Amino acid sequence: MAPLLLQLAVIGAALAAVALILISFVAFITATEMPHLHRHEDEKFFLNARVQREALPSIRDSPTKQLSVVVPSYNEEKRLPVMMDEALGYLEERQKQDPTFTYEVIVVDDGSKDETSKVAFKYCQKYGSDKVRVITLVKNRGKGGAIRMGVFSSRGEKILMADADGATKFPDIEKLEKGLNDLQPWPDQMAIACGSRAHLEKQSIAQRSYFRTLLMYGFHFLVWFLCVKGIRDTQCGFKLLTREAASRTFSSLHIERWAFDVELLYIAQFFKIPIAEIAVNWTEIEGSKLVPFWSWLQMGKDLLLIRLRYLTGAWRLEQTRKVN
Repeated sequence: MAPLLLQLAVIGAALAAVALILISFVAFITATEMPHLHRHEDEKFFLNARVQREALPSIRDSPTKQLSVVVPSYNEEKRLPVMMDEALGYLEERQKQDPTFTYEVIVVDDGSKDETSKVAFKYCQKYGSDKVRVITLVKNRGKGGAIRMGVFSSRGEKILMADADGATKFPDIEKLEKGLNDLQPWPDQMAIACGSRAHLEKQSIAQRSYFRTLLMYGFHFLVWFLCVKGIRDTQCGFKLLTREAASRTFSSLHIERWAFDVELLYIAQFFKIPIAEIAVNWTEIEGSKLVPFWSWLQMGKDLLLIRLRYLTGAWRLEQTRKVN
């Protein structure tokens, strides 16, 4: 009996090794090059409040604002106004109290099929195009791709990623700013503060089905095992980066859809960029684009591919990368 069990164990280990080699080989040969950083001609411009085209700046330019807020938006005509009203209300009040404070909000319409751009442009007309800009992508790139386009068009010393659903209370940016400052001194002026919902996990489990809870724990394990250590919530869409950290990480990003946050933090840890995880207020908003089973399955696949493609050298991280 014992020899038979030993033989089965050896066969099982051999099959697992062969499967891993095959998966690694497939991951290597199917690895795409870095997604094109160039823009479609129409994506190089934005409409100012007078409905005239102006060229977008580049992240390679010197910053002229203290804060840029990048809001990726796909079919968000209904949810966007609530988020924009809260964000701009906070930012305007902060500027009123401190006239030296400067900001911009960049709404990136990720190829929406509804009136997202028109809704966002109303805020440009109300507040002026120096404060609110709308970038309309010709085709859908995915959340990570949309944020990257906004980041590369930003003027801020610090850049905040904020979801269009307004699930995170915008004044919590002050918590991220404190977390970022506590990381000083920043190596090469690079640091990241990640909003986190990990403190709400017990509450969310009580409201979720066993199946969704199992998917959540499975995803968290894969993130920890394959890619990112020490960050409990990689997926919160409320992240604050220094300009240098944003340029370094987004210039190296391959994944453009749901799992892009994981690769972003994987890249940050590779470059030893200090990261703070900060608890924020968060409320689940109806209308999520995330389809529980299929989206988690896609993200799980992406996590495995991220690890294997970096491990096999199909994807490489360079110290510098030109941003077009």
